[in-house]
Amino acid sequence: MTTATAVQGSETGPATSRLILGVIASAQLMTALDATIVNIALPSAQHALNFGDAQRQWVVTAYTVCFAGLLLFGGRVADLFGRRRTFQLGLAGFGLASLLAGLAPSLPVLAAGRALQGASAALITPSVLSLLAVTFTGARERARAFAVYGAVASSGAASGLLLGGVITEYLGWRWCLYVNVVLAVVVLSVGRRVLPDQPGTARGGLDAVSAVLATGGLAAVVLGCGQAARDGWSSASSSVL
Repeated sequence: MTTATAVQGSETGPATSRLILGVIASAQLMTALDATIVNIALPSAQHALNFGDAQRQWVVTAYTVCFAGLLLFGGRVADLFGRRRTFQLGLAGFGLASLLAGLAPSLPVLAAGRALQGASAALITPSVLSLLAVTFTGARERARAFAVYGAVASSGAASGLLLGGVITEYLGWRWCLYVNVVLAVVVLSVGRRVLPDQPGTARGGLDAVSAVLATGGLAAVVLGCGQAARDGWSSASSSVL
């Protein structure tokens, strides 16, 4: 860790530190919630958009596959272009992708929105971890910050199921996605004022081809498993995938 980074972390006041932790925790909660928040809303979305049971998996897996496949790529982007910029880019993309998915008139648009959500989450997660490390430099405050982060990350999936049920019941399934737009705007506006702005430290370029291939490979495995569940492992479609 550089001296400049340590000084910046030590000069952060208690009020600002709490705001930074709130911004980071809120962003992480948003990405964790969306792994499960639409699960309860799936029957309502299926009825509204008129797609079959076999296609329901893509509403969930489009998010998780893109998130997992692009996570290392997101970390590389943060190293090259800076943590705050990457965080803001991911948060803005997450809000826009949520709006697209919420307005979806058909399953392909909904799945595309969910995939973009996952890609944006892959930018948010590594950048917030880096922001935690450079902002909270004292041993005690860093332990507290990572404890909050861990609690939010671990409880997000369970909270998503509960929140998805409540929102679907009283507001409709589309609001399971619209809620991210509101949260992204609030977190982005606060984050612009309090997050430390540091340039990227890495050199080199982005290996976008490898990121696309890794994500496409994961998607192919998921698709193959889905085809096998429907047609059997010996079917031509499963064997090709």
